[in-house]
Amino acid sequence: MELLQEILVFITFAIALGYLITKFVWKPAFLSGNKKSKACGEDGCGCH
Repeated sequence: MELLQEILVFITFAIALGYLITKFVWKPAFLSGNKKSKACGEDGCGCH
């Protein structure tokens, strides 16, 4: 039973550490939320 508790504590610590790293240090591309939008007329849609 102690081994299970230690594993759960380790998993919780790893998740918390991963959250803090992605929040303050490193932002992966899939979490950034920056979507590039094209200005009107750049893709040849004829909207100028």
